[in-house]
Amino acid sequence: MSDRIAKQFARIRAEQRTGLVIYLTAGDPSLDFTARLVPALAAAGADVIELGVPFSDPMADGPVIQRASERALRGGATPGKVLEAVREIRRQTSVPLILFSYFNPVRQMGLELFAGKCAEAGADGALMTDLPPEEAGEYCAAMRRQNLDTIFLAAPTSTDARLKRIAGCSTGFLYLVSRTGVTGPQEEISADVLPLVERVRKVSTLPLAVGFGISRPEHLLELGGMAEAVVIGSAVVERIESGAGPDSGEPRPHGGERAMSLGVEFVRELREAATAAGTGRHRASPMRVNGP
Repeated sequence: MSDRIAKQFARIRAEQRTGLVIYLTAGDPSLDFTARLVPALAAAGADVIELGVPFSDPMADGPVIQRASERALRGGATPGKVLEAVREIRRQTSVPLILFSYFNPVRQMGLELFAGKCAEAGADGALMTDLPPEEAGEYCAAMRRQNLDTIFLAAPTSTDARLKRIAGCSTGFLYLVSRTGVTGPQEEISADVLPLVERVRKVSTLPLAVGFGISRPEHLLELGGMAEAVVIGSAVVERIESGAGPDSGEPRPHGGERAMSLGVEFVRELREAATAAGTGRHRASPMRVNGP
């Protein structure tokens, strides 16, 4: 549905590399900072940006993103203000932008209004973390009317029948959860990734992006181009926190510059690994995984 997302994945494929999807919590530590950071990360090599809409009860998120949401909420971030930030970001960069949200704030706004505001601001789609595909008909219809992509999560615990349903609701790409549990950096890649990729390939031709626990350049090399893209969030948010400071509100003196520098440098490292992973130029030792 989104021309920007489709073209970006076509570009990734032509360049024979792994795509890099970067998650940020919008408004952490301020919406102004987010609006300045996104274009910088795009220039550093991020292919797609997921902007997390801060939520008071982020059930799927680990402690790093929970803290980021708390900081953003204390700083006054709301769904409406996040969309204003999207509008400002779109003036500066053409990088594909996806809103990553829990469904309750969207339902409270109204599906048609949300979809319309997303399109008007320049977003390319959204991912509703806790919206099951069985209940997503009205949401998907509202998004389709605005030519917006709907990205859904597929997990290792999903049955084959449910994977087919998830694929049927999805456009743009499919987000594969590498392991059960919440977001957060992990030492090793789950053994569930390859079987999940193979199962999803049977029911969808969409590009696949693997997330949850992917946190290091080495992880991209270990995945070895298994999927079209990887999603990295907590590891980026953690660097922003270390640079800007853990407290709410605007970054401490010079903290904004340091947080920006840490985020940009990390994404550059990830992009280098993503390029190597896609071409196989630097093949790591056999993939280390969790499990027996």
